[in-house]
Amino acid sequence: METLKYIREQQGLSLRTLAVMAGVHYTSLVRLEAGRYDPRLSTLRKIAEALEVSVRDLLTDQPPIQKRRK
Repeated sequence: METLKYIREQQGLSLRTLAVMAGVHYTSLVRLEAGRYDPRLSTLRKIAEALEVSVRDLLTDQPPIQKRRK
């Protein structure tokens, strides 16, 4: 999931930080970014909420324009 990695990096977040923010296991995020994991919708919602984007943004091929984190 290249878009997830792009959004995470644009926001300056490490995988571990995002995992804590989203309440998702770090290993799941690693596998998801590598394309070796098909997450549940509930997991995608948690990640999207933590990143302040929509689930749709995570699933598209085109990265969204990002808001800057405070």
